[in-house]
Amino acid sequence: MDFVAIDVETANADMSSICQIGLVNFRGGELCEEWKSYIDPEDFFDPINISIHGIDKSLVKGAPKLPEIVNTLHKSLDGKITVCHTHFDRVSIRKAFDKYNIRHPKNIWLDSARVARRAWKEFAYRGYGLHNICETLGYKFKHHDALEDAKAAGYIMLQAMQQICLDLEGWLKRVKQPISGEVIKRKYNVNPEGALYGEIIVFTGALELTRAEATAMAAKIGCQVEYGVTRKTTILVVGNQDIKKLAGHEKSSKHRRAEMFILTGQQIRIIGESDFKELINLAN
Repeated sequence: MDFVAIDVETANADMSSICQIGLVNFRGGELCEEWKSYIDPEDFFDPINISIHGIDKSLVKGAPKLPEIVNTLHKSLDGKITVCHTHFDRVSIRKAFDKYNIRHPKNIWLDSARVARRAWKEFAYRGYGLHNICETLGYKFKHHDALEDAKAAGYIMLQAMQQICLDLEGWLKRVKQPISGEVIKRKYNVNPEGALYGEIIVFTGALELTRAEATAMAAKIGCQVEYGVTRKTTILVVGNQDIKKLAGHEKSSKHRRAEMFILTGQQIRIIGESDFKELINLAN
């Protein structure tokens, strides 16, 4: 019953641009320690990210850079089972550590979204986002605050252990097994057992991958690929070169359309191609 839950927020579409980290330590099934810090990402703040989490350049002024708190992170994560909701936070941590040439934590990752999909039938193939699960379970929290989100992921983990009567070691094995429940017919060769099944993904900009390669990779982890951004879109992957231009506000029509939907309350993640590739590696 001992584990750490973690969540991060980022300054822009580059997932290495961590601007806030929240950590929660659970022992014996109880929250016993929490830690949160703003981080100076040494990067620009995209207005769309600010609109989501409310963190801007002024809030991180004087905050530590990642290398200044790495000892705290290593001490908190090394040798621990680390819970995060989906693999996005894990990708951010890996990419941020790589940016500063810092060794990755020597921990064991456990995705609470994959846990929830196996613990509750209603989340098996849809609705397994952090906010929706917590709303269904009656847990209230401030979404898009790193510490609050980390606590929420930890709460889901505790509830899942009670729901299925599996301990952490049991869940580490269970998440690698097929999801029980209704049989979902494949659509567009999308893998219903994929870690991100149900996500609607769109690609924009100059990618290193061909569109066919990117589509096949996305389908393998459960994503349905569409050509245009709509109110059903949940992930927009932007070419790495396009990401570098964001500080100059040069964005594709798909990118601008996704941001318009985000400002109306739609949940769309905007990530770079290199982050997408890392996500694929971790989700398989």
